[in-house]
Amino acid sequence: MKTLIAIPAALLTTAAITAALVAQPIQAGTLPKTKVSLERCLSAALQAHAGNVVKLEMKTEKGVPVYEFDIESSDGRAWDIECDAASGKIVEIEEEVKSAAAPAFAAKLKVNEEQARQIALKRHPGEIVEVEYEIEPDGKASYEFDIVAGGKERKVEVDATSGEIVEDNEELYQIGKE
Repeated sequence: MKTLIAIPAALLTTAAITAALVAQPIQAGTLPKTKVSLERCLSAALQAHAGNVVKLEMKTEKGVPVYEFDIESSDGRAWDIECDAASGKIVEIEEEVKSAAAPAFAAKLKVNEEQARQIALKRHPGEIVEVEYEIEPDGKASYEFDIVAGGKERKVEVDATSGEIVEDNEELYQIGKE
């Protein structure tokens, strides 16, 4: 299961992230090797959207380690920015909205949240511990469920129009707000 490291959002700096990781009982060898530093990916994410980093997650996507930064910009918008930890390139930028009622999300909605939950839980029976509502780079809407199952945490994205699972990844740790 992932390690949750709580740090107040205002203090989520590279130094705080590094200190939090060092202080955690994460077993040696359990995190994937990265070719690119956290600092380089953080810099790239902040270049994509300036703001305050309120959460950092490390996950694997098809075996590739990925940092995901949740950034709140000064205009009140929230962004999930993914950086490939092997190349240092930004691989995805999604806008996070507060609920399925947000206009950009509601315009695409054909699968309600309960239906999406059942689809995600069918793939990974367990407990949903977090839900995010995201606008994908192509304008599609998706639900992202964090599911604790079998001692691990999975991030499962369900398309809000088709009901298809569009991503299914393992989350390794999280620093910042849930």
